[in-house]
Amino acid sequence: MEKTAKYVLDTAENRAFLAEICDNLLNFGHRFPSPGGSSYYLGDDGTPWTDRNRETWITCRMTHVYSIGHFLGHEGSDELIDAGLKGLKGELKDTENGGWYPGITPDGKILPTKQCYAHAFVILAASSAYLAGREGARKLLEQALELYDAKFWNDEEGLACDTWNTEFTVLDDYRGLNANMHTVEAFLAVADALKREDYRERAGRIIDHVIQWEKANGHRIPEHFTKDWVADLECNKDRPDDPFKPYGATPGHGIEWARLITQWATSTYGEDAKAAPYIEEAENLFKQAIADAWNADGAKGICYTTDWNGKPVVHDRMHWTLAEAINTSAVLAHVTGKAEYADRYYEFMEYLDSIVLDHVHGSWFHQLDQNNVLMGTVWPGKSDIYHALQAMLIPYYDHKVSIATAVSKHLTR
Repeated sequence: MEKTAKYVLDTAENRAFLAEICDNLLNFGHRFPSPGGSSYYLGDDGTPWTDRNRETWITCRMTHVYSIGHFLGHEGSDELIDAGLKGLKGELKDTENGGWYPGITPDGKILPTKQCYAHAFVILAASSAYLAGREGARKLLEQALELYDAKFWNDEEGLACDTWNTEFTVLDDYRGLNANMHTVEAFLAVADALKREDYRERAGRIIDHVIQWEKANGHRIPEHFTKDWVADLECNKDRPDDPFKPYGATPGHGIEWARLITQWATSTYGEDAKAAPYIEEAENLFKQAIADAWNADGAKGICYTTDWNGKPVVHDRMHWTLAEAINTSAVLAHVTGKAEYADRYYEFMEYLDSIVLDHVHGSWFHQLDQNNVLMGTVWPGKSDIYHALQAMLIPYYDHKVSIATAVSKHLTR
């Protein structure tokens, strides 16, 4: 059967299709800023849901994507970056105890604890805004790095802890890889934006741990750990669809780690043979996740979670897993030259266009059930555009460079 050109990697039609979706996403997100700068959670048509908490991680993601929008020439991006920075320098920042609150309630009350996950995104947002030349971004980045280094990074372990109480006096015993994954993303962004190779080295230390754990676990990554970094494979078995700490393996994270590992290895070693074992592990992670979760239950899509034998547990399809599958398959196709990854890319693009893109209201449907019917038990509405936007850019930018830096320097393929 003849292929549809707009789904084929490295065609002019596919480039145009991704550019069209990217522009749609940037248009969709314009209404995110609240008066204080923190990001509203966006609804199905991009209308702010003002009755929901305004989360720091969402504010950071939107600041990051409009920093990219700045380099793409998207109208209004600078004002939107500045709005996000206002929130991060203002109502989301804890001036008494340091760091950033997880968010604030609709009536302006702070949410408790201090989360590594959110602080990693503050670093990402500030580094991208700095590249875009926005006022105060460099200072914000320096503050975020100083706080992160003091409170979250454990240099002896080569890993980050997860959650403190609001006052930074009590550290929770939980350790997790979701926060460490976005720490890798943030550290690589800092390495590229500030030319700080020490942060690239730190990213590599985290990656070495992850590879050790996934190799011992059938190329399925344990997500949850004790304070001594012993894997807790039964964590949240009674709440398997938890949005941040789901039970079992999360194939989408295996796919996302595969891309980050490839980015780190190729940026660190280039064409040197030292990169090869890391790329091999990235391929193993991607292949295992796809074997376990892609079209695994009779319908198209990637299941949210599986058990430790690869059997789907939560069958819902989350939009971010598809986004990561799109950009990782493209990166692996370019790095390895293997047709199998370009073939997967084609399948993912066709699925995106036919099922996951919202051709009426814009953006992507964030959660579908196993029959690809819209649902909203975990991710109602369309909270932000971060995963989707990056997936429309990473396939055609230099995989060795963090996406904001790559776009800023026009490092296209």
